[in-house]
Amino acid sequence: MSIRLVHVVTSPLFLNFLEGHVLYLRDKGFDQFVICSPGDLLDRFVNRTKVVGYSVDIPRDIKVSQGLQALHRLWRLFRRIQPHIVHTHTPQASFVGMIASTLCRTPVRIHHNHGLPHLSAVGLKRVVLRYSEKVCCQLSHRVLHVSKSVADVAIQENLCAPHKVKVLANGSITGVDAIHRFHSERFPREELRTRRLQLRIPENAVVVGFVGRLVRFKGVTELSSAWMKLRQDYPDLHLLIVGDFERHDPVPLTVRQRLYGDPRVHLTGWVPDTSPYYPLMQIFVLPSYHEGLPCTLLEAAAMELPVVATRIPGNVDAVEDEVTGLLVPPRDAEALEQAIRRYLDCPELRQQHGKAGRERVLRLFRQEVVWEALYNEYMDLLRQRGILLAEEHAR
Repeated sequence: MSIRLVHVVTSPLFLNFLEGHVLYLRDKGFDQFVICSPGDLLDRFVNRTKVVGYSVDIPRDIKVSQGLQALHRLWRLFRRIQPHIVHTHTPQASFVGMIASTLCRTPVRIHHNHGLPHLSAVGLKRVVLRYSEKVCCQLSHRVLHVSKSVADVAIQENLCAPHKVKVLANGSITGVDAIHRFHSERFPREELRTRRLQLRIPENAVVVGFVGRLVRFKGVTELSSAWMKLRQDYPDLHLLIVGDFERHDPVPLTVRQRLYGDPRVHLTGWVPDTSPYYPLMQIFVLPSYHEGLPCTLLEAAAMELPVVATRIPGNVDAVEDEVTGLLVPPRDAEALEQAIRRYLDCPELRQQHGKAGRERVLRLFRQEVVWEALYNEYMDLLRQRGILLAEEHAR
């Protein structure tokens, strides 16, 4: 039997997280489709994976007219494809995807929660985000969460029925390739020296690094405030920021100008592969307000970097406090600064936590385990819905 599976995401930037799953399931004989907003990254993903791709303009913000158009387009595509499984990711894609797949009576509907953005929202936006999440949970047959702590919050806040909630393996959307990709020893010293020269980072500099989208909820403002104090006391300290500023949830203009104007801050912009930049760092930071289970924290740990992150759902699953990193309160620039100082003043602690982090990733977050768990979940749900039994009986 050939299972037709459709992944729906808002932005093609997210497709990188699905590539391992798609290739694994291709070998299992699945017919796979991806639907997301248009862009070169969608075209490249389709060329690499050989899946069928459809572009639908799904708004990242809450826009009624565009949302209705996306809903109608998805409904038409689902009627044409007749999928056995619709698997949605990211808030807006999940909202319209769950509604469209319910209207089409898709046998298996999976909503994959990668974080709860309402936790850092206020006012009407918070209300709308909570409502959207509840709708997705009610219309789905299974709600997958990328971390146990986020799943616990969803249940505590009555967003989702406990019997629908599941965390695959130890969490994460796709695990980490800590053997071949995120492994510091794969990068020759000469290559790292050349990259430092390209970024104008002195060879003897100590580097604090950040990887991710440069948006407000990632804590870029707090990072900038902590940096302004740290740079005064550590003349050899540099800040490396890998990622691009986005218009969605923008960082204040004054913060952007401050970072761009500092010769000891190095901004790469968006890069297709972040792995070569981790070995340039000695400390990794992620001061975000809400997360699911950040891949960057696992990637940094795989590279034997100690991490400083906020104590929020998702991060607490990725970081073992005082063992693989240090956790600080969100929106607290002073606590962030003090934690970074601890690592700057104690290289031995950096090394100890870095090694413990890599060991933990190798033990808990191997990619193959996550891929197999998702495959087994698909098969169990298909059997529960009577799809596999009906097909096998017909044969």
